[in-house]
Amino acid sequence: MKRLSRERILDVAADLIEREGVAAVSMRRVGAELGVAAMSLYNHVPSKDALLDGVAERVMSALDFADEPGASWQDRGRTLVRAFRGVARAHPRCVQLALTRQAASPSALRPVEHALAIAEDAGFDGPTAVRIMRALISYAVGTIARETMFQQMIKHLPAELPGQEFRRVRALAGELVADDHDADFEFGLDLLISSITRLQAADK
Repeated sequence: MKRLSRERILDVAADLIEREGVAAVSMRRVGAELGVAAMSLYNHVPSKDALLDGVAERVMSALDFADEPGASWQDRGRTLVRAFRGVARAHPRCVQLALTRQAASPSALRPVEHALAIAEDAGFDGPTAVRIMRALISYAVGTIARETMFQQMIKHLPAELPGQEFRRVRALAGELVADDHDADFEFGLDLLISSITRLQAADK
């Protein structure tokens, strides 16, 4: 049997969250997944809250948004949103967990600091920079929800739709059920960055 460690415990907890959701996590359940008594976990994580904080910290530390030297603030914003989306696609439930936990570690605050720096470099004041940071991160997370939930809702459109009420849905049925998530994401990202750019120009 592999030696029990904090890393193994976090691995199992994160996998359990992705499979069954945060509600499935307990010290007893994680211990059972590892084949050990729940009390053994307390030598590595002091509580369930500490376990969840550890999972949140781990998923946020996976963010890689290193800037290219000399990159514009627009490109830096795109890099940040793409990086956040990449982690959210790989670990959607763990990212949702991270967004509900108190930002108590450098890894949780790093994307916030980075987004604020991007907005500051673009010339925005503090309150506007905070709103831009929220918009960038919300878009990255929101696109994952759209891809997984809304797309399922319209995956199969009814063969018959009444009268003229749904004429646009019928006309664009092929587009509505298409699954080009990357193209949709980049289109929306361009709209968001363009809007922030216009806001920047209006402030000057």
